[in-house]
Amino acid sequence: MLLGFSDFRNVTIAMMILGLAGCAKPTDRGQQYLDGEFEQVLNPVPAISSDKPRDFSQFNGQMVKVLARSPSMATQYEGLYTQVENWIAQGGDPAALGNFGIEAAQMGGGDGYGNVMFTGYFSPVIELRHDPDPIFRYPVYAMPTCEQQCPTRAEIYAGALEGQGLELGYSASMLDIFMMEVQGSGFVHFEDNDQLQYFAYNGKNGHPYVSIGKVLIERDEVPREKMSLKAIETWVKQQDEDTVRELLEQNPSFVFFQPQTSLDVMGTAGIPLQAHASVAADREYLPMGSVLLAEVPQLDSEGNWNGQHVLQLLMALDTGGAVKKNHLDLYHGMGTQAGVDAGHYKHFGRVWKLELPNPAQAPQLLTARE
Repeated sequence: MLLGFSDFRNVTIAMMILGLAGCAKPTDRGQQYLDGEFEQVLNPVPAISSDKPRDFSQFNGQMVKVLARSPSMATQYEGLYTQVENWIAQGGDPAALGNFGIEAAQMGGGDGYGNVMFTGYFSPVIELRHDPDPIFRYPVYAMPTCEQQCPTRAEIYAGALEGQGLELGYSASMLDIFMMEVQGSGFVHFEDNDQLQYFAYNGKNGHPYVSIGKVLIERDEVPREKMSLKAIETWVKQQDEDTVRELLEQNPSFVFFQPQTSLDVMGTAGIPLQAHASVAADREYLPMGSVLLAEVPQLDSEGNWNGQHVLQLLMALDTGGAVKKNHLDLYHGMGTQAGVDAGHYKHFGRVWKLELPNPAQAPQLLTARE
C-alpha cells in the first residue's frame, strides 16, 4: 500500500488556514465546494447529487472476487451488493439510490468540505536473481524472528540479518526493493530462470515510517509541488550509492516478504485486488468490504488534475499505515505505468459510503422489483 510522499496533515492544515483567512479555496487538485461544511468523517445525507460521467464497469469483477473468497463478507454484504447491481442495471442514477433501499453517508474530507484525499498504490515488478553477484547484490528478506525489537533499516543495510537464511533473492537496485516495501507487496521476475512470482507482505520491523519524499522536500532537493514517485526515481539516478543509502536510512521502518504460489495481489481483507476497483481505507470508518461511490479525480500524463472527475464504485479491501480517516489509497494495478500513475495521485474527490439500513431488507426489496 502507498504510505505517501506528501504530508497530508500539512495540506489539511494549510487548507484550513486558507479558509479561516477568507482566501479563495484551492481547486488545483480537484477540490470542490458543493455541499457546505461537515463535522464528521461520515455524514448521513438524504440523497446524492452528482453530474459526473459514470463508469461502474469494474464493480462486478471485484464483487465476484469478494463473494467467492470471503464467506463472512458475503454474509454481511451480499444484500447490498445485489441492490447496487440492480441500481446499476436501472441506469445508476445517484439520486435514485434510495429507490433500492440504499442509504448514503458522505465523507467529510480533511478540510470539512467533502474533499477526500486520493493517493495511489500499485504492484511493482522488480528484477531479482536467486544468488548474489557484483550487480545483483541487494537482498530481499523474509520476516526474521526478533527476540525484542527487530533491527532498523540502517542496521539491516549494515548486515544485521546476514547468515540467517532469510534472503529471498537479490536486486540490482536498493530503490526498487524500497519501493516494493512502500507498496507492501509486489511481483518479482527472477532473471536466472525467467520465473514470475508474487511477494506478499510478511511483516515489518516495528520502527516508525518516515517518508523519504518528505525528507527530500525538507532538504530542498525536490519542490513540494513536484514530489512524486517519478521525481524520487529521477533524483536517485543522479546520486551515488552512499547518498541513496543515506536517504533510504532516514526511514527506519523495513518490510519483509513472503513468496506466494498464486499471482493474485491480495489486500488486507484477503481478497484479490482489481485495479481501479479497490482502495485501502481506514477500517475504523470503512470496514473491509464496504462499498463507496466516489468522484475519482482524473489526471493528465504529467500528473495534473485535468478538470474532470468520474463517478465510480469502489470497495474497501485494504489498509495502510498512513491511510486514516478522509484518505483513500486507490489500487492502480501492476507494472511501470501503474507506478507512474499511482505516484502522481494526491488529489481530491467527493466520496459516499453506501449501505442498507438493515441487510435483511435486501431480499424483500429485490422481490418487490421482480
